[in-house]
Amino acid sequence: MSAASTDMTVRIGSLELPNPVLTAAGCGGSGRELAPFFDLTRIGAFTTASVTTQPRAGRPTPRAAETPAGLLTAVGLPGPGVEPFLERDLPWLVDRDVRTIVSVAGNSVEEFAEVARRLRGVPNIAAIEVNVACPNVADRGRMFGWHPSAAAAVVGAVRLHSRPGTPVLAKLAPDVTDIARIALACVDAGADGLTLVNTMEGMAIDPVTLRPALTGVSGGLSGPAIRPVAVRCVYQVHAALPDTPIIGVGGVDSGLAALEFILAGASAVALGTTLFHEPGAPLRVLRELEDALASRRIAHLADAVGLAHKPAGYVPPRVLPLPPGDTEAAADPGEAPVVAAEAPNGASGPRRRPASPAAADAAFGAQSDGSGGADARPEAREGSARSWEARIPAPAGPRRPDAPAPEPAAADTKERLP
Repeated sequence: MSAASTDMTVRIGSLELPNPVLTAAGCGGSGRELAPFFDLTRIGAFTTASVTTQPRAGRPTPRAAETPAGLLTAVGLPGPGVEPFLERDLPWLVDRDVRTIVSVAGNSVEEFAEVARRLRGVPNIAAIEVNVACPNVADRGRMFGWHPSAAAAVVGAVRLHSRPGTPVLAKLAPDVTDIARIALACVDAGADGLTLVNTMEGMAIDPVTLRPALTGVSGGLSGPAIRPVAVRCVYQVHAALPDTPIIGVGGVDSGLAALEFILAGASAVALGTTLFHEPGAPLRVLRELEDALASRRIAHLADAVGLAHKPAGYVPPRVLPLPPGDTEAAADPGEAPVVAAEAPNGASGPRRRPASPAAADAAFGAQSDGSGGADARPEAREGSARSWEARIPAPAGPRRPDAPAPEPAAADTKERLP
């Protein structure tokens, strides 16, 4: 790993954060629950549970169920309401200098606007996240995040009634037909950034009770199970809105998972489900992400954002110097930065400069037939193809009328279903 470190600062609208690792809404309680496990000021920002105008008890239990590689929840947005939040929860965070993103929710445009009005006079809010995507409210059939016009109406109302200069983020659902279209509508309505994504609608049935595992029948799926979907959403939206900051959410449980979101186009990431079984995970993920960027000699986090969209061979404008004593020659201008080959289990292989096309051809030839030369590659490939073709039976010619019928193949003697 390089002795130099990567600049991890990130900007989301007017908000500058020291690093890109956040917590996701609803997964860290009021902040007090996580405080025993790590210093909340060391992460980019803490995101509150969604705040509504009135207190909510949430759904009756059971409202959470584990699934393979994920968690299914239908909690119903429980919370004390905006007034107790302002009197008790937010002051606790402000007194400890925790950068705080306040998530807001509601059943109507008017409720979203009212929460924003109540927050307007508070100067210590880093950003407001508009939860237009939560599928766990009573009337899920009218989820704002499913329709561009509805999502835009909510975002516009929050933007209008929020404190001037406070960044507004729109949190969108992944299970829509065209998430880029909805994202564009939110940005046009005044969103300074986007949080992608919320949970996906899912369901589990208990084989013991023979009934749905959740009292709400269906719920929101989160965790590593949805990460490929979340990464796809980030990639698509970044392609459509390359200048709009994105916070990637959905199965971030390691530095490499965070890096995947950043390469897709996210400027920051938020941990959610991971916090339930590893409350101190944000600092670990931050260390792993910084190591992953430094080992790839990426000097600034911003240079990695959306790197997967760049053409092959693209070189970031700023790279870290090689560590002192590194025997590898410094990369020539125009060459790609050194990349650490990382195995799936996290082990790192030798750090090598990307090979030229000719060298790659030579290596392919050596691996194909063991001769070690590029000239052997075509023959090796042809020989391999011929040996593969030799295993295919030649087509039988026409059978004479008096010739005995061929024995049926073993597979043909088995009874077949109609």
